[in-house]
Amino acid sequence: MSKKLIPNSSGIVYSTDPNFRPGEELKAEPVVAREQLLRVGLDKKKRAGKSVTLITGFQGSKVELEELGRQVKSLCGTGGSVKDGEIIIQGEHCDKILQYLIKSGFSKSKKG
Repeated sequence: MSKKLIPNSSGIVYSTDPNFRPGEELKAEPVVAREQLLRVGLDKKKRAGKSVTLITGFQGSKVELEELGRQVKSLCGTGGSVKDGEIIIQGEHCDKILQYLIKSGFSKSKKG
């Protein structure tokens, strides 16, 4: 059986780290909100002429990203989703979202 088909295979062949334990994942330190550079922009590409607001540049876990997406959707009162590290909000809400992010501690956020 190929190693690619083995479910618990991590793909690591050799490690020089004496404290290495196979199967353990490295946990990244959470990035403080005020140090993150989030970009809020308007997008119409490949959306049949509909406009959406994109929030990109979030550094953190997927759970935190989904929570921020939930909060922003609730603020705007509209639908949206979280895909590929981006928050997609239906409609043009750039200014409202930017104000909310700055108020929430994402001080380096900008329109772009």
